[in-house]
Amino acid sequence: MTISRRDALGAIGTTLAALPLVGCGGGSTNPAPAPVSTNPPAPAPTGAPSPGLNALAARRGRKFGSAIASIPGTTNAGSVQNPDYTAIVKGECGIVVPENEMKWQAVRPAPTVYSFDRMDEIVRWAQTNAIAVRGHTLLWHRPQWFPNWLNTYDFGATPVREAERLLTEHIQTVTRRYKGVIQSYDVVNEAIDHDRNATIETSLSRAMGSPEAVLDLAFHTARAELPNEQLVYNDYMSWEPQHLKHCADVLRLLEGFRKRGTPVDALGIQSHIEIFAIDPATGVGPYAEREWRRFLDEVTGMGYRLLITEFDVKDKALPGNIAQRDEKVADFARRYFEVMLDYGAHLDDVLAWGMVDRFNWLQGFDPAKRADGLEVRGTPYDSTYRAKPLRTALANVFSAAG
Repeated sequence: MTISRRDALGAIGTTLAALPLVGCGGGSTNPAPAPVSTNPPAPAPTGAPSPGLNALAARRGRKFGSAIASIPGTTNAGSVQNPDYTAIVKGECGIVVPENEMKWQAVRPAPTVYSFDRMDEIVRWAQTNAIAVRGHTLLWHRPQWFPNWLNTYDFGATPVREAERLLTEHIQTVTRRYKGVIQSYDVVNEAIDHDRNATIETSLSRAMGSPEAVLDLAFHTARAELPNEQLVYNDYMSWEPQHLKHCADVLRLLEGFRKRGTPVDALGIQSHIEIFAIDPATGVGPYAEREWRRFLDEVTGMGYRLLITEFDVKDKALPGNIAQRDEKVADFARRYFEVMLDYGAHLDDVLAWGMVDRFNWLQGFDPAKRADGLEVRGTPYDSTYRAKPLRTALANVFSAAG
């Protein structure tokens, strides 16, 4: 196996620039900011309030964290190169997760080429600041997020053996590099085709005979390398009514893992919660709390742990007025976290998918864009690095958690 960082650097720079932030769809690593309301000039950022969100979460034995990027050559991103952004992360977070830097497109731009430069930068920064690191992701099982070479790969005369070799080698290479550093991995991300209510077909699954064969091998390989670390299946189902079929699909997948003895420890709930309409009864977005609790009961009843892995809020249906919008976003998030923290005996770490509005993936995600053209205000801090009511809501629910 050849690991050539120098040869990969040129390709990886182009690849990462085009990568989306994982969630319910595409986006941009460093999206151009949407228009903002004409408020008075903001004061200079002062960092995170004290105590930080991680300190509050730690009172109940869990960490609070965020996605972070590594984008050399700019300080205008949600990245380890941005001192204003990292000041917030250091003040609020006890754990970080790479946005794109561990995905196949980033670390494996060609079959025999690996590049870990940007992922290594995140790890170095985190270790310097005594912050833990999660792994995301060893396999995003969707063709549109495979590198092109994998979608068109010739598996030869023994396709099962060759597909198994490619996947096993990849997981071994990544996990061995960060052994002892990363304690929790999203081993598989988003493996369900909701139009078909079945697992997604890819070049790997066609070579190996079924998607389940691919997913099972991914988890078994990860377990062989990481006997004591947390292995997570990560997906974007949530408590909105339109996610009910998605939840049913995820339950079937999790049940299949248990029946086949697949070593999955936890379900990562991305938690890109969405105010897609206004519910007159609550004044915020519709949510199916009873059905969502039933889903969580089923998941935890099978022995799975829970994580919140990619939290933010889509505010598309809310008015443009910033004060009103921020209040409703905070209220919607409070309601969601109160439900999730009712499962505190099963709930591990909580991570946001970015801490500052300007750099949040939703700014570049078309289904989340607002009709008025204003930026989405779905993270704990606004684009001038000031804490918002959402941050206060999180602090309050962590403080009140039993």
